[in-house]
Amino acid sequence: MPSVPAALAALSRQPRVRDFLASALAEGRLSHAYLFAGAPGSGRTEAALALARCVVCPEGGDGTCGECIRVAHGTHPDVRVLRPAGAQGYLAEQADELVRDAQLSPMRARAKVYVLERAETLGRSAANALLKTIEEPPEGVHFVLVARSADAVLPTIASRCQVVPFRPPSEAEARRELERSCGAEPERAAIALSVAGTVDEARQLLLSPDRLEVRRLVVRVLSELPDDDGWDVLCAARRIVEACDAPLETLRGEQAARQEAYADFLSAGARRQAAAADRRELTARERSSIMEALSAAESFLRDVLLSVEGLRDRMVNVDCADAICRIARHATPSGAIRALGACSRAAEDVARNVSPRLALEAMLLSVKEALTCQPSYR
Repeated sequence: MPSVPAALAALSRQPRVRDFLASALAEGRLSHAYLFAGAPGSGRTEAALALARCVVCPEGGDGTCGECIRVAHGTHPDVRVLRPAGAQGYLAEQADELVRDAQLSPMRARAKVYVLERAETLGRSAANALLKTIEEPPEGVHFVLVARSADAVLPTIASRCQVVPFRPPSEAEARRELERSCGAEPERAAIALSVAGTVDEARQLLLSPDRLEVRRLVVRVLSELPDDDGWDVLCAARRIVEACDAPLETLRGEQAARQEAYADFLSAGARRQAAAADRRELTARERSSIMEALSAAESFLRDVLLSVEGLRDRMVNVDCADAICRIARHATPSGAIRALGACSRAAEDVARNVSPRLALEAMLLSVKEALTCQPSYR
């Protein structure tokens, strides 16, 4: 077994991936295109950047030189991390720009690395623009595509990559990592993971008062459903949307300041492109915030189902156990399952660009009915 570069040694949670990449580097058989496939939180992007450090580092990935530090800070000109610019995925313009950039010589290193996150959102137009370059890239150019699974990526793209599967972290591993990285108590770590899904997102959730407030509001709204009438439910949906929107005010201010600062330096066409990119970013952030609120509701209702089934010791949201048990006393297993289905439908609606407020209103009314909460009238 060849020695493992320091940059790859950090991939301790994925030993098979670490050893596979170390062997490929040692034997000089690094592929021009990889597809890192696995669940969010399994360390796919971290592994892609670790591999990039090994590629651009003159010492093969010592992890401490200036090149490795630049990759870690996201400032290395020969390592680019791309994310979908559109609300539905990558834009064809992104693919065209990447193809042009790949033809240019490296600026600092002997090679270039492109990391494409959420590669499953590569639509046909963007994929077709990339196809030839991924299949036959210029000398010294490497692609690392990151996706949930190889099946989720267009076959024309996946077939031209070497697929590297990532083992999903266990719940206990994720919780321990979160406890270690941000000092969260076990109960808070479990709640954050149930809402955010991955260690990185859970860490950001715990560090964000605004996002924690959204979760608290969702819990309070669900707890009060038994005593609410239809008007209360509609008002509750509005409050959740407003709470989700609050953290975005900072982003809006930053975008406005940036547009004002660049107004005298960019052409009218460039300003329009920048404004369109800002709108896409804002839309994506809005949708992500609503999805997190729906995830918090789903976590709460999952605990209701556990309580109905007499499995209270397996509940995650222990900070609101009293409210969960109170609702569970009037619910049935089938009703709790229907309530969870209402959450899933709301998430699907939001993904299809249905108004978040309308989706939340419909969800809360359906949850109230499913849990046999009797309607109240003014």
